[in-house]
Amino acid sequence: MGVSGEGQPTLTDGVVTLRPRAPGDSERLAPLLSGDDTTLPEDDTTQSQRAFVIDHDSEPVGICTIGPGLSNATGVLSWALLEGHRGKGLATRAIRTLSDWGLTARDQGGLGLTRLEARVDLTNSPALRVATRSGLCREGVERTVTEVDDQPSLAEYAVFARLSTDPPLSDPASFRALLNSFLPRKRAIAQMLIRDDAGRVLLCQLTYKQDWDLPGGVVEVGESPHEGVRREVAEELSLQIDPGELLLTDWLPAWSGWDDALCLVFDGGQHAPEIADAIVHQEREIRSAQFCTPRQVAELTQGFTARRIAAALARVGGTGPAYSHSGEPPTP
Repeated sequence: MGVSGEGQPTLTDGVVTLRPRAPGDSERLAPLLSGDDTTLPEDDTTQSQRAFVIDHDSEPVGICTIGPGLSNATGVLSWALLEGHRGKGLATRAIRTLSDWGLTARDQGGLGLTRLEARVDLTNSPALRVATRSGLCREGVERTVTEVDDQPSLAEYAVFARLSTDPPLSDPASFRALLNSFLPRKRAIAQMLIRDDAGRVLLCQLTYKQDWDLPGGVVEVGESPHEGVRREVAEELSLQIDPGELLLTDWLPAWSGWDDALCLVFDGGQHAPEIADAIVHQEREIRSAQFCTPRQVAELTQGFTARRIAAALARVGGTGPAYSHSGEPPTP
């Protein structure tokens, strides 16, 4: 990164150059200026916003800025390129260079910020790629309501950030953290198939939905599914049952406000019916629990739950596939 001059610096990575504005820039970059804004922000060393023109091959191709954040140590990144210069990695290079400068200590020529962030519309795929490739870790999704034609409209933005304490982008740890921030996080649900000696299955009536389901729940971050189902059965029913072998991996598509998930059904073994008398259910999530016949299972559960239970029971008997989609073999 090169820095020249006093006040607003000129930054370069050898391919793109970020410089203060010059006469004629506003006219050349007019397509990137919105609304009544017909001039680029003034360069300065005291105001909170720093605006740069992006040059490539000695030609202005875009703009990028560090604006004020929620604290004096936070900056907000934005960028835009002219058509014809997009898709070439120029924005990525510019944001990397700008971020390096923003997070560099003041006594080393930088802004001395501790956090840089960017909000990117979830429908803007090119900008999402720029944010990721420039080394910003994805932190989450911000939802907001805007007015469109006098009607409320939901807008969703991915929030990206890079901290001054993050490893250098050349460090493998930085690349791993970057990948971990945006790779899919599929929800895992661990359930237990508990049977009595009459062949009935233990089901729970849940407080947050009408239908019944197997005991279990969502596996927590950093927790194994095996430990997760043991914990859930103990917390929800006060039963101390060691989970046996994994009977079924059932993929659940998105449904009724839930994202898709993997449901792992473990064998809870066969027990005397009296084990139900020892149940103390967690009132916040469980209304009741009881052993149910196959007919009751069909009546009390959703179709995909009944199919999952049937598939898991088949696995106890040594038949049927170990993987399913909503309790059924996946469609070829």
